[in-house]
Amino acid sequence: MAHALVIGESGGIGGALAEALRARGDQVRGLSRARDGFDVTDPASVARHLGRLEEEFDLIVVATGALEIGGRRPEKALRQITPEAMVDQFRLHALGPALVLREAPRLMPRGRRAVFAALSARVGSIGDNRLGGWHSYRASKAALNQIIRGAAIELARTHPKAACVALHPGTVATPFTRRYLGAHPAVTPEHAATRLLGVIDGLDAAHNGRFLDYAGRDIAW
Repeated sequence: MAHALVIGESGGIGGALAEALRARGDQVRGLSRARDGFDVTDPASVARHLGRLEEEFDLIVVATGALEIGGRRPEKALRQITPEAMVDQFRLHALGPALVLREAPRLMPRGRRAVFAALSARVGSIGDNRLGGWHSYRASKAALNQIIRGAAIELARTHPKAACVALHPGTVATPFTRRYLGAHPAVTPEHAATRLLGVIDGLDAAHNGRFLDYAGRDIAW
């Protein structure tokens, strides 16, 4: 039985991940802003909530995210960029996971396999960007990927059996994406969770610092 920490449990993917983990007998602790007042963008909130935890977690998942913050939609053109929207995206997608990572080494076992996974997005890939647009969201996810990469290098020194990865869940039908699905095929949060757990279960230290999709395939940085 694994011991998992799911941050963003009140969201579509986070909730489905927590439910799937519990269904197979894993012990799960969930944290969310809606239920616990856990604000991943607030250093004091992150330190307070994670500082209360004394157990070790075999799996830590950061499943927080938003395409729209404060009613601001992803930009379709450069002229639509605003400082407020860009800062909000970076706070949620880059700063938030970084604050969790700051606390994570204490919560992860050193002598056995452990996984830290943050939900990224294929649109955060610089090498795979062929359409442009969505500048703030793309850049914030690219920043997250860099944070994961750097954290993985540092974690390997103290947690040699750990894997720290960025994961792309695919297009998932949630309130988060409803306005933007268009003709894109989407899976349910439950199906996304099953696919992600299939990848997570196969991770080991050899995968440390990688950016993977829901099928375990590497995505270009």
